[in-house]
Amino acid sequence: MKVIYNNGVSDQCAPDQELHVIRHSAAHIMAQAIKRLHPEAIFAYGPATENGFYYDVDLGEKKLDDEDLQAIEQEMRKIVKENLPIKPYILPREEAIALMESRGEKYKVEHIGDLPDDAAISFYQQGDYIDMCVGPHLCYTKALKAFKIMTQSGAYWKNDKNNKMLTRIKGIAFASQQELDDYLKLLEEAEKRDHRRIGKEMGLFMLQEEAPGFPFFLPKGMTLKNTLVDYWRDIHSREDYVEVQTPMIMNRKLWETSGHWDHYKDNMYSTTIDEETYCVKPMNCPGGVMVYRSQPHSYRDLPIRMGELGLVHRHELKGALHGLFRVRCFTQDDAHIFMRREQITDEIVGVVHLINEVYNKFGFKYNVELSTRPEDSMGSDEDWEAATEGLKAALEKLGLPYTINEGDGAFYGPKIDFHLEDSLGRTWQCGTIQLDFQMPLNFDLEYVDEKGEKQRPIMIHRVCFGSIERFIGIITEHFAGKFPVWLAPTQAKVLLVSEKWAEYGDKVYQALRAAKIRCELDSRNEKIGYMIREAQVVDRVPYMVIVGQKEAEEGTVSIRSRDTATTETMSLEAFVEKITRETRERL
Repeated sequence: MKVIYNNGVSDQCAPDQELHVIRHSAAHIMAQAIKRLHPEAIFAYGPATENGFYYDVDLGEKKLDDEDLQAIEQEMRKIVKENLPIKPYILPREEAIALMESRGEKYKVEHIGDLPDDAAISFYQQGDYIDMCVGPHLCYTKALKAFKIMTQSGAYWKNDKNNKMLTRIKGIAFASQQELDDYLKLLEEAEKRDHRRIGKEMGLFMLQEEAPGFPFFLPKGMTLKNTLVDYWRDIHSREDYVEVQTPMIMNRKLWETSGHWDHYKDNMYSTTIDEETYCVKPMNCPGGVMVYRSQPHSYRDLPIRMGELGLVHRHELKGALHGLFRVRCFTQDDAHIFMRREQITDEIVGVVHLINEVYNKFGFKYNVELSTRPEDSMGSDEDWEAATEGLKAALEKLGLPYTINEGDGAFYGPKIDFHLEDSLGRTWQCGTIQLDFQMPLNFDLEYVDEKGEKQRPIMIHRVCFGSIERFIGIITEHFAGKFPVWLAPTQAKVLLVSEKWAEYGDKVYQALRAAKIRCELDSRNEKIGYMIREAQVVDRVPYMVIVGQKEAEEGTVSIRSRDTATTETMSLEAFVEKITRETRERL
């Protein structure tokens, strides 16, 4: 694909750049369409995104509706047909400011003010529309083949809640119509699997206006959550982790020592107790450090693998909240490992094996990313280099392919992130391993080595699920609510063909309960077909246990799986054994 750069050179772009160029060009074409339809529009940022593009626009008091978005898309199609050439040019800083001021683009003028004083500013023009941009872009508007305007939302200028709220208009763009159609089908399937809808249908959780970002878990949702926690505890006990619980509220001084107050205070909730500032914990790690520090340790004690299912709170902007995916309180399945330097590689390898086991259990594939030192960090160059090399050594020992994500580490250390892929091919960042030399230093942690000398331990922060709430949202969409038998909130539902067989139906139900099978009894005076469909489609129960005259007379049960239209008759004992084995083996 041929593109044009801001120096005026037209050339073929690399294949991995093509979609970015298409989507960035689509943003400019959309801005031109908006300007034609709404001459009062003032433009902020308009970047390409992972699957499309957006533009943040100041429309004054104008509120857009669906018809406005359709009109913008139609105007974009006109601009594409006009096949306008997209031409770059460069202006000195003062001329660039004068140009943007003459066009009323106050946000562009402010953006120029953020650039270095000696910077030359590049522009791209298509017809009567001019945009400040570094490019590259398509050479002609007609090269934009497949796009669609999707939604609008609010967005603060520069993502600062103290600035004006702008209108963010979002679209998608692909190299071909087939790719666009495939993506729209994926979105349609994702909508069917939306965990908020499924969670409501299945009675798992609810979100209320009185508590934005603070989910309520309902009885079936708590069953699901507790089953995940039981699994977490089983595998961690097997791997010699100990479990602790640390306070939810601790003095601000603790968070100053850990570095969170300087690097994270805008996302923390605080309160005043005894005329001092206390913080609701956004992370569990300082609490784990306090537990370690509470008693002396020998080199023989290490490694100490300390797990905590800690409820943490983080202030998220209201507009960013999204079901269980982005909340203001959640349970981190944390662990902090305190170890000697020579134990780093083996401990990281052990954590990777554990995370791999968890993801395989749920049928997730994943890829690995190594995130390095960010600009806003603490600690010495030597410690950062040692920590980064420690993570690399572990990944290389495992033979695990990984990519480098420059500058995206935590402020106290580099990290390994696990991006899992769900059944729709979407990726989610869940598991993480962070190597930390800084917090043991800040809290003056020690252990006594074999020579009787004091040494400083190294610390690993790690999670498997990440956030249990978010992980529930992910697996709800991954399985479309059809959880595996061991995880399903309701594993079996007893359905009566007629009230005549209520006595036998209750006997079956009580036998299942006695075997600790999570079950329900549906004895309503409804047609059996309706009850089967409701259990299968709405409740998504793995097994429907149908009880009628034949079953009552023979002492059997007819079992129907949610994924088939056939039934299988077996003894009650055989069914109990079947579902008990599947639960025990977590199938």
